[in-house]
Amino acid sequence: MKSGDQTLPQVSQNELQAMAYTDPLTGLGNRYRMRDKVRMLAAERADDPAPFTIGIANLDGFKPINDLFGTAAGDEILCQVAHRLKACVPDGATVTRHGGDEFAFVLPLIFERFSAEKVGQMIKEVLSAPYDLGDRNVRLSASIGFAIYPFAGEEFEDLLKSTETALYRSKRRGRGQITVYSREIAQEMKRATQIEQALRNAIINDAVDVHFQPIVNLENNTVLGFEALARWNDADLGFVSPAVFVPLAEERGFIDALSETLLRKAAEAALSWPRDLFLSFNLSSAQLMDPSTAINILSILGRVGLDPHRLELEITETAVMTSAETAHKIIAELRQAGVRISLDDFGTGQSSLGRLRDFTFDKVKIDRAFVSRITTDRASEHIVKAIVAMCDGLDLEVVAEGIESGIEAKKLRAMGCAMGQGYFYGRPADAAATLDCVHNSYQNTGTTETALA
Repeated sequence: MKSGDQTLPQVSQNELQAMAYTDPLTGLGNRYRMRDKVRMLAAERADDPAPFTIGIANLDGFKPINDLFGTAAGDEILCQVAHRLKACVPDGATVTRHGGDEFAFVLPLIFERFSAEKVGQMIKEVLSAPYDLGDRNVRLSASIGFAIYPFAGEEFEDLLKSTETALYRSKRRGRGQITVYSREIAQEMKRATQIEQALRNAIINDAVDVHFQPIVNLENNTVLGFEALARWNDADLGFVSPAVFVPLAEERGFIDALSETLLRKAAEAALSWPRDLFLSFNLSSAQLMDPSTAINILSILGRVGLDPHRLELEITETAVMTSAETAHKIIAELRQAGVRISLDDFGTGQSSLGRLRDFTFDKVKIDRAFVSRITTDRASEHIVKAIVAMCDGLDLEVVAEGIESGIEAKKLRAMGCAMGQGYFYGRPADAAATLDCVHNSYQNTGTTETALA
């Protein structure tokens, strides 16, 4: 009896310790197991710090699948991921569940970048195979970040932070990306954070500006409207390209605040234009996933006093397909209020014709990648001709983007393209300069005739 009394607490202690180090869903070790494994490896190699690698894989698009099919299906996918990772990692490696839809691995025999990327590619391919949920299969991709000891950190916490930085960069670059931490990447991410903080302050202080580029009638060169374009000059950072700060705002979750500020400013500027000129404004993919987008846009127009019929919203095919059902509802609500919808960057997506069938648009904008080559590339010329003819048959208006020469403009007119924009007709200008050009054109001709360059 005494021996039993002595052994029971010991067994319970072992069981408790095992539970503390194990993920209950997948049976893998958890982040505590990973921490101890890394510290043990570092201690073994303290005298002669031979490198080893740790990594984190994050499942892309797991949350929508979890929401759509339920948590039981999500748990089943996570268990299948765990099984695949245990089967595919190199000998001696440790696989753990890091939390949520993230899995981590310690790779004692991976010493440098090339080998880490090779392992990452293998893991990515293994995780991209279909997942069997009984009555259906689903596909996922994975973003992966690696960090190599001791270059990316000698302590576990520092090494883990470097791995998370690498993973974050992979997520920024899109789905299915692999990144190995380096000092250059750390600097890149640090600058992104600096830009983020400065941009948040600029939005609060109303310091992000709007410029306007004319959209013209190609037949008589009169201006029909203006596209609003974001511009930002920071006191410390200088000019920051919208190609940098707009995706950053979307990625870090404050694109709504930026977009609403820009729309308000653009709408206020448009009030000073003749009422026959329209305002074109770009919506992000994040906004087309938010059911409150239509209400927010119409509320801004109401507060400013701009007629919704004068607003045209540009959306890309990629943005539409991010959450097609929600996007469909938003577009319908906006069109019902009189807002017009343009499909931007047409021709660059994977199934643009399907989008024209599934969604109701008022206008199509031909991507500049085709327009810029219509005088030198026969294929681009025929593609533009086909788009113009198709839109004519569907009663859709067409705008050619990126027109930079009179030759291009003449060729587009001959093809039957009615509208265009680009540096040939005017570079983006601030609200005051745009208003001056509009007034001067009306005074001189009675119409808004370009060029406004």
